[in-house]
Amino acid sequence: MILTHPPGDPAAAIWIDLFHPSDEESARVRDITGLRVPTESQVSEIESTSRLAFENGAYYLSAPLVGATTDGDHPLTPVGFVLSPRVLVTVRFAELPSFEAARSLCVAQPPRNAEEALLHIFETIVDRAADALERAGAACDDLSSAAFRRSTRRKTVSGQLSAALRRIGEAAEKISRIRDELLALGRIGSYVTESGIEGAPTVNAARMKSIRADVASLADYQAHLAGKVQFLLDATLGFINIEQNEIVKTLTIASVVGIPPVLIAGIYGMNFRAMPELHWMLGYPFALALIVLSGLVPLWWFKRRGWM
Repeated sequence: MILTHPPGDPAAAIWIDLFHPSDEESARVRDITGLRVPTESQVSEIESTSRLAFENGAYYLSAPLVGATTDGDHPLTPVGFVLSPRVLVTVRFAELPSFEAARSLCVAQPPRNAEEALLHIFETIVDRAADALERAGAACDDLSSAAFRRSTRRKTVSGQLSAALRRIGEAAEKISRIRDELLALGRIGSYVTESGIEGAPTVNAARMKSIRADVASLADYQAHLAGKVQFLLDATLGFINIEQNEIVKTLTIASVVGIPPVLIAGIYGMNFRAMPELHWMLGYPFALALIVLSGLVPLWWFKRRGWM
C-alpha cells in the first residue's frame, strides 16, 4: 500500500509511506524518487552501520517502533526512513499508531518539505512514548499499592501474587520496548545532526535538538521505571518466599507436635506382658492424657519462642 502526503500523485508527494509494499509498489516508488526502497530484512538489521547510512544523497535510517495488533499487544516492528532533500520515504510492515497520529498532524500542520515531515513523525513518536511511559508509571503505582496492601486470606493472597507477577512482567516488557524505541530515535537524531556528511539533506538542528532532549529525559524516566519494576519484582518474589516459608513452618510445627503423641501411642501399643500401666484402672485415661500433654508442650514452647 502506498500512502502519500499530500494525498494523490506520489510524484508530487513530500512523504511517501509504504505499508507492506509489494515488489511492484517498491519498484514504482524507486522509479519516481530514484531512491532504493529497503526490504523488511534490511530494516530489521541491528548493527549501527545498517541502521544509519548515507547513500546517493539520502539518509537511510531504521528503528524499531512500538506497533499495535488486533489482540491488544504492542510489539516492536522495524521501520525504515529514507530522507532525501525532496521526499521522505517510510517503509513499515505493521500498523503503527504513531504514524496515524503523524498523518493527522501533517493535515493540521502541513509540512513544507521532507525534513519537516520527518520531524513531525519523530515528534509524534516521542509524544506517544511519553504517554505510554506515563501509563506505565501509573501501572507501577497501582502495582506498588497492591503489593503492600494485600488480603489476609491465604487463597486470595496467592491469587494476588500470581496476578502481580503477570502484571509486572507486562509492565517490564512495555517499558523495555519503549526504551528500544527511544534509543533508536536518539541515535538517529545524533547521526543526522552531527554526521557532517557533505551533500546530506539538512535537518532543522533546533527542532532535532529539542527532540533529542525529550528523548534523553524520557530515557531517564524509563530508567527510573525500570528500577521501580525491578523493586516490585523483588518485593513480589519476597512475598512469595514468605508465603512458602509460612507453609513450610506450619508443616514443620505440625510434624514436630505430632512426634511425641505418636511415640507415646507406639510405646503403649506394644504387647509386652510386663507393662504396669496395663493393670491400672486409670491406665487408659492416663495414656490419653499423656498423649495430649505431649502434644501441647511443644505448642506451648513454639508459642513462647514466638515461632507461631
